[in-house]
Amino acid sequence: MDTRDAIRAAREKGMDLVEVAPNADPPVCKIIDYGKFQYLAKKKANEAKKKQVVITVKEVKFRPGTDEHDYSYRMKHAREWLTEGDKVKATIWFRGREMTHRELGARILEKLERDLADISEVEMRPRMEGNQMFTIFGPKRHKGAKADRPSGGSSQGGGGGEKKPAPATPAVPTPPAAAVSPASAAPATPAPPTPQAAAPATPAAPVPSGEKEPG
Repeated sequence: MDTRDAIRAAREKGMDLVEVAPNADPPVCKIIDYGKFQYLAKKKANEAKKKQVVITVKEVKFRPGTDEHDYSYRMKHAREWLTEGDKVKATIWFRGREMTHRELGARILEKLERDLADISEVEMRPRMEGNQMFTIFGPKRHKGAKADRPSGGSSQGGGGGEKKPAPATPAVPTPPAAAVSPASAAPATPAPPTPQAAAPATPAAPVPSGEKEPG
């Protein structure tokens, strides 16, 4: 569409012709309300800014001859910053002939690394730049957070957690048997005598021929 025709169409609708993709080839324009477009763009930028995590780098400075009290004071500040989620840059400044004793600065940084090992991890090893030696510490990432969770999971999941025993069902009480008075009790009927079976008759032995039967 020609630019003049697009402007005419936007005016007829009471809206604006806004270029939304100037870097495209050809550029993309839309007929929209420009005020509403600016409001939505600003609102989207504010929401993205709220979700953005800003990490600042704070610095603690030492000298090769820093005493124990000053070291502890600066180390506590570095610990507080790391706990708040910031990064810490530890710097050793050398002057004049101190440059010939760089091992003194390296010892301070090694000690600081040991004292902050429980809450930090080294993101940049000690290095020299000009007359200073520095290292950068970052908050420790909790890599074992998932491993510390119980493996059972919720009751809706299919995990192999420990099963809870079912609640015991209360026993139903048995009603007591009704008492029977002696007067109302029916007399016991005597059992009929059991007839005894007669013993079978023993057949007479046969008499052999030629012998007389005893009289």
